[in-house]
Amino acid sequence: MDLLALRYFQVLARLEHVGRAAEQLRIAQPSLSRTLARLEEDLGVPLFDRHGRRIRLNRFGAAFLRRVDRALAELDDARRELADAAGLERGILAVATETLLPLSAVIQSFVAEHPLVDVRLFQSTAGDMAAQLREGEVDLCIGSQPLPGNDIRAQVLLDEPVLLCVPAGHRLAGRERVRIADLAGEPFITTRPGYWPRALAERLFAKAGLELDIVCQSDEPEGLFHLIGAGLGIGLVPSFGRRIDIHANVAWLTVDEPDCRRVLSLAWRQDSYLSVAAQRFRDHVIDRFQH
Repeated sequence: MDLLALRYFQVLARLEHVGRAAEQLRIAQPSLSRTLARLEEDLGVPLFDRHGRRIRLNRFGAAFLRRVDRALAELDDARRELADAAGLERGILAVATETLLPLSAVIQSFVAEHPLVDVRLFQSTAGDMAAQLREGEVDLCIGSQPLPGNDIRAQVLLDEPVLLCVPAGHRLAGRERVRIADLAGEPFITTRPGYWPRALAERLFAKAGLELDIVCQSDEPEGLFHLIGAGLGIGLVPSFGRRIDIHANVAWLTVDEPDCRRVLSLAWRQDSYLSVAAQRFRDHVIDRFQH
């Protein structure tokens, strides 16, 4: 049993498809199949159930995968720790975030101070973030929904009200405040399921006993502003959006609902090694948001 075979198994277990796993690993399918056969022979049990050309992880494979994930994560942590000890801070920094807009200035200043660090960003839902963090795909997560698990630590970066954004000529545009009940029947622009604006809108409308009429799902905040300005609908936008020069013809209203807020937090696993680059990025982000 060698390290390469364990990494091959890990990818195959995630995908449960020999062709896609071989493509991701950039090896030939027969080579992957032979490696898996040798691994199963060494272990003395099959790790997958075969159904024609399809494979499914069985109970032996699921139990083995948990151990393999833990072992490979420890080895990856050890490699990063040794690299840091040798003064190698260039590495790769992977960050998952629900929205890229509040991070543009923070990323720009960090890259300027640490040009050797290879920064990689993933736009993910809260559910995907938790999985990425636990599987070691990312070092840090920045989001507006709490990530489950006692092994995850979080630092609040921003706690702000969420405002209603409407077209300038909208019937509510001249008001300063609005209730959720006033929005009955209004066409709504929000994000796909899994992202915090959608979860917030659904929660507030359900609480008011109203049905949410979604006419557009967008994951690009700047595009959302322009769609609202064009008169397509209304939307809930964090007050951070007012600081952005978007040149959109919109009006902003306060929502009379104490739960209409966004709490942006930075999260990381406290039971795994955090590289020097990740530690510095974490400190940099916290410092920038506090000032």
